[in-house]
Amino acid sequence: MLKLHKKSAVVTGASKGIGAGIARELAAAGAGVVVNYASDRIGAESVVNAIVADGGRAKAVQADVAKAGDITRLFEQVNETFGTLDILVNNAGVFQAMPVTELTEDEFHRQINVNLLGPLLVIRESLNHFGPNGGSIINIGSGASRSHPPGYSIYSASKAGLDAITGVLSKELAPRGIRVNSVNPGATLSEGTKTAGLYGVGSDIERQLVAMTPLGRMGTPKDIAKVVAFLASNDSGWLTGEVILASGGQR
Repeated sequence: MLKLHKKSAVVTGASKGIGAGIARELAAAGAGVVVNYASDRIGAESVVNAIVADGGRAKAVQADVAKAGDITRLFEQVNETFGTLDILVNNAGVFQAMPVTELTEDEFHRQINVNLLGPLLVIRESLNHFGPNGGSIINIGSGASRSHPPGYSIYSASKAGLDAITGVLSKELAPRGIRVNSVNPGATLSEGTKTAGLYGVGSDIERQLVAMTPLGRMGTPKDIAKVVAFLASNDSGWLTGEVILASGGQR
């Protein structure tokens, strides 16, 4: 039997990249998936179409995770489509490299609002929709919370804060049977990193990162998605409060 048979999941920021990979992986394991997106409707619908073509269940729902009203509407759609919530993946995130001399208040609030406030608002609303048996919350952090790359002071701080939220809420929500864990990807090839110009296939930066990675390659969205699917399943029922660095051994 599929490990997530009859389960329902929400994946935020799932129109591309790691989020899209997670949505497809959860659906392949049997879950019905709400594919959330902020602005990329075409990308989200493409993910839904791919899931449905493979025999899965999915629905695209627009919502800005930094806006409480949008989040309420997101979970109304979850109820209408799948009923009780079992799995929440907080994947939506933004990043922008800049030296501290160029930091602006607007950029600080943009990254903190999406990367840190967003997961808190989504989790708060989700608690009205988990059933009596609890469920699993998986936060998608970043290896940058530990590696502290130059130019990423805001982003690294936001993801370090998410690590802390994972630890706090794992204790706070345990009495409700809700487990809270984080998956922190290392260098991962995705649409987001390519669009941001961080690294692409064959680039000098990619070669440097591969050389620093014990397993000898870049990560892929599917690599991260498989770890998330494990944390979403009963196989990880004795894990909560964990921050898993999914980086091919790079530290």
